Amino acid sequence: MKNSKLSRQHAIDKDQKDQLKQFKQEFYIKEGTLYMDGNSLGLLAKRAEKTLLTSLEDWKEHGIEGWTEGEQPWYYMSEKLGEMTAPLIGAKKEEVINTGSITTNLHQLLATFFKPDNKRNKILADTLNFPSDIYALKSQLRLHGLDPENHLIQVNSDDGRTLNEAEIIAQMNEETALLLLPSVLYRSGQLLDMKRITEAAHAKRIIVGFDLAHSIGALPHQLHDWGVDFAVWCTYKYLNSGPGGVGGLFVHEKHFGQAPGLAGWFSSRKDKQFDMDHTLTPAETAGAYQIGTPHILSSAPLLGSLEIFKEAGIDSIREKSLDQTSFMMELIEQELDGYGFEIANPRESERRGGHVSLEHEEAARICKALKEKQVIPDFRAPNVIRLAPIALYVSYEDIYEMVMRLKEIMDKETYKKFENKRGIIA
Repeated sequence: MKNSKLSRQHAIDKDQKDQLKQFKQEFYIKEGTLYMDGNSLGLLAKRAEKTLLTSLEDWKEHGIEGWTEGEQPWYYMSEKLGEMTAPLIGAKKEEVINTGSITTNLHQLLATFFKPDNKRNKILADTLNFPSDIYALKSQLRLHGLDPENHLIQVNSDDGRTLNEAEIIAQMNEETALLLLPSVLYRSGQLLDMKRITEAAHAKRIIVGFDLAHSIGALPHQLHDWGVDFAVWCTYKYLNSGPGGVGGLFVHEKHFGQAPGLAGWFSSRKDKQFDMDHTLTPAETAGAYQIGTPHILSSAPLLGSLEIFKEAGIDSIREKSLDQTSFMMELIEQELDGYGFEIANPRESERRGGHVSLEHEEAARICKALKEKQVIPDFRAPNVIRLAPIALYVSYEDIYEMVMRLKEIMDKETYKKFENKRGIIA
């Protein structure tokens, strides 16, 4: 295919052979709209709508008895979701719990695992991570009376887009207590070698955590086998749980029994929780790292969404995702050469997440022009257009049509009628 001009027919042929094409009908997609922003907010699945309505019906029918007597008992929902999520990240079911939000979960696990002393009192991170993670790291350092200027070490990027694993490893030393990195960088879509980083860190007795926000639901992981100490994620991107959907966390079983840094009502062992004892008996699983009562109505949609992932299979999703992003990049190079675009994500499959990152000096106004053409992209300051062909609901013909609409925008320069500045929400 690479030796001939890609056409709409190529896209149609690929769609006909697609083993996952039937899942597109599972989602609500506005007619005429090409949705390429599922790496920010996934679309609503019909099954997710159904399981949300089931929890509402349980509330309507059972009142407080819905905690144990409903069709989807709320008291055990977080554990059930953890069990359904575990195969996506290569974890044991006891190592996963769905609770809180990504940042509250990060605070919980930092409070649990960051135990600075006179020798080991620094956290290793990077300069390209999503700001929220850095805010949390700095906050935790201050709570320990440590100055982030001296105790937060951020590995720099050579090109402003990607990180070098060798440089990350070189920064590890006997003063490093904990490391936190994104699995996939939110701007460039670079996939880090989590196994290599974890092994190197553990060789120096460093606790390892990863933020899986841009990888969970897009690609398989082997967190248990790699020995990762902890991980956090959101579920409203690739996992399609809905805006503000419940977060999730992983804690390796080797840490079970370690008291949560931030204890709360749902940190308790299930059979002890209603003893009302003022001495906590923590759960003997990742459930110990819950804090408050589960957010049932933002958890319930995930029950339906995760059913789809079980049927589709994360390996099949990854295979299609890699092929779709390759197809998109080839089309961009074929159709948009000379328009000032630069593909900023790694090209190698083993280094690429689930989205294509396009850089352009007019990125903000181009995104506005795309929305006018019923294409939903994502802008990230200062100059990145993120395009995510989600394997479950974006077709190859959608990708082809998106590139054609983008080419028309550039040909006619319709983007020039917009300001080159982001909206309130980029």
